[in-house]
Amino acid sequence: MNLIATCSRHMEEEACNEISEIIEDLGDDSPRIGKSSFSGIIWIDTCIDPFSVIDNIKKIILDEPWRMRYCHRFIPIRHTTSSNLENIVESVKNQIKIMKDIDTYRITIEKRGSDISSKELINLIADIIPNKVSLESYYWNVMIQIMGGIAGISILKEEDIVSTLRLKRDSME
Repeated sequence: MNLIATCSRHMEEEACNEISEIIEDLGDDSPRIGKSSFSGIIWIDTCIDPFSVIDNIKKIILDEPWRMRYCHRFIPIRHTTSSNLENIVESVKNQIKIMKDIDTYRITIEKRGSDISSKELINLIADIIPNKVSLESYYWNVMIQIMGGIAGISILKEEDIVSTLRLKRDSME
């Protein structure tokens, strides 16, 4: 899994078809796309760089907004692991080298079907990142997506996450 998409509940099938068509148009003839066990969440595994997919989705929304009717948000995933504290912290540790010493960050945890303590996870991750935390004006977002036994971990800039509704609204102004 290298992308997560969200959609309205019970619209997963339509959203899967929508994103499948777009990814195939981008050159991946056989993307793996499926509904997670959580309503409104779709996982995507494509051979195309997920950040390139995000850039292309932004272009599609700006040029042909009617093509994106079901998917609401796209989050690129740099690493997938089992959802236990040690593996998640290790994944973050392997990714923090992209951060410069002066960069600020925040930690975002979106948890579904897990009893992992968000507070404990945040404390463990904050302990390994020497940079300054800024919840409002951050440069990097340490994004942890936990879906049952699987966790998707990415250190992202704000523009790496696409909100289709916000982008459509902002393009109308």
